[in-house]
Amino acid sequence: MKYPPVTFNGMQARAVGTGFGKQRRTSRYTIWACSILPEHCHLVIARHTYSAEKMVNLLKGSSTRQILSEGRHPLAAFAKPDERPPRMWSERQWIEYLDSDEAIENAIRYVEENPLREGKPMQRWSFVTAFAGLDTGHVVYHD
Repeated sequence: MKYPPVTFNGMQARAVGTGFGKQRRTSRYTIWACSILPEHCHLVIARHTYSAEKMVNLLKGSSTRQILSEGRHPLAAFAKPDERPPRMWSERQWIEYLDSDEAIENAIRYVEENPLREGKPMQRWSFVTAFAGLDTGHVVYHD
């Protein structure tokens, strides 16, 4: 590895969340759950006109801009003069498509409880919307 693994502290996690919230407003995503942990993040997001991969990339970009603007980038010490620090996000992401109320509710519960499994408090993010169920009979796209 060229750089040490990224581990977010509390202030960095808050900056990541602020970036996620900004992108949610800009792109009008519906985010049903979010947890930002030291070594990874989980989100449950409604379908959108953007692909899941594009949504994730936009969220990563917004959170990176936010963390840079706050001067909290975890790899700042590795930046070359007059250049940005190395990327703090992996290139890939794990995307799982959920197709039922039950699957979405299970994913939301998993994401909400994830900090507890790591001995951390539950997280509440202002950009998270309560899940109220899917419309039956067709795919739901939020825009």
